[in-house]
Amino acid sequence: MPPKPKITKDMVLEAAFAIARASGVEQINARTVAERLHCSTQPVMYHFATIEELKKTVYEKAEQYHSEFLMKSARSNENVLMEIGLNYIRFAVQEPHLFRFLFQSGYAVENSLPEMIDSDGLTPVISAMQKAMDMSLSQTKDIFVTLAMFVHGYASIIANNSFAYEEELIKLHLERVYTGAVYAAQAENAAKDLQR
Repeated sequence: MPPKPKITKDMVLEAAFAIARASGVEQINARTVAERLHCSTQPVMYHFATIEELKKTVYEKAEQYHSEFLMKSARSNENVLMEIGLNYIRFAVQEPHLFRFLFQSGYAVENSLPEMIDSDGLTPVISAMQKAMDMSLSQTKDIFVTLAMFVHGYASIIANNSFAYEEELIKLHLERVYTGAVYAAQAENAAKDLQR
């Protein structure tokens, strides 16, 4: 009789991540992960001392997955900001359980908006935006905050099944918010220049 395949830490993480995607972080426990792996709960608890530790590791994986999702097709698109914003909302449409886990569960490491903006996970997003807009890092972050609040609101409504996804309407709204944010940043810089 062949030996049973060894359950690795990565296998446990992948199983828990799949559960979070399919039915939400609340459904992650030793029994559900073990069922998905067709094993006992012992290997699950061997690799993760607590379910809370497993959920935090799943959160990190979800955060990386989200960052990659945001940048998908944005690198080659002439309107990087629009594509990142739409991808954020598309993520809420396609991955509502992960969206709620990342942004509405209390698992985020950052405790404030400035901490979130300076987090490693957002570095590629902020860099792509800065390059596309040809603005200072400070201006880019200011514009990002404005867009992020708008996009997050839209995505939250959709992820919680209260609003239908209408891409053309969302594009129109995003364009308005982006134009306004850029105009405001430029006006602030002009005012600072006049004061010098």
